[in-house]
Amino acid sequence: MGGSTVEGMLHGNVSLPSDITVADLSQERLNYFAEKGVCVTSNNKLAVENADIIILAVKPWIVESVVKEIFPSENKKKQILVSFAAGVTSEQLKGWIGEAAGQEKASVTNPSIILLIPNIAIAYGSSMSFIAPVNATEEDINVVNGLFSKMGRTQIVEERLLRAGTTLASCGIAYAMRYIRAAVEGGVEIGFRAKEAEEIVLQTVRGAVDLLQATGMHPEEAIDKVTTPGGVTIRGLNEMEHAGFTSSVIRGLKAGL
Repeated sequence: MGGSTVEGMLHGNVSLPSDITVADLSQERLNYFAEKGVCVTSNNKLAVENADIIILAVKPWIVESVVKEIFPSENKKKQILVSFAAGVTSEQLKGWIGEAAGQEKASVTNPSIILLIPNIAIAYGSSMSFIAPVNATEEDINVVNGLFSKMGRTQIVEERLLRAGTTLASCGIAYAMRYIRAAVEGGVEIGFRAKEAEEIVLQTVRGAVDLLQATGMHPEEAIDKVTTPGGVTIRGLNEMEHAGFTSSVIRGLKAGL
């Protein structure tokens, strides 16, 4: 997810490559980003030394060791820590930062902590990102929201909703792709070549999204516009519901909580 975010910053001209520093143990990844003009290092402490925003994009079980590595003492520079680590709470982060600094808990103001969950479409400027401020000022929130809103859409939420946001948007993008795959397979069965079916389904899904966003209609209202009495659309919808389409989607979402 960290790499996807850097890609989003570069593709959308969100930031100059020279203003981004990537820290990674993989030399292959470092070489890849270095070729794009990004500053690279394998030293985490060096990477964050002069950073205004630190994006912590590591696996949840690595977070504690990385946090204690990069916050060994009270940093005089005001910084914003953005954590992508699903399941790692603000209380855990504050505790680890405090331990690293020899305090009971992290300072109220340094660093500011914001929990953030994007999805992989951030690489193409189409993420749905959830921002949960912890001890951040309004200015800090605006800075982070301004950055990530250039790479998709954002919602500022309470920390308790991050898990739900993860299953609805981060996992949800996989669920949407599963529908697309199923529709493409169905398209092949009814007569189209695979690539033709894929093009049709992708454009259809894109059209549905554009229509709903442009009009503000409820999905059911839009469905009513294309379901004529006795028509093929309502027959298809009813067959999907007989197979448990809506309940399956809801059960899949709830399984991630």
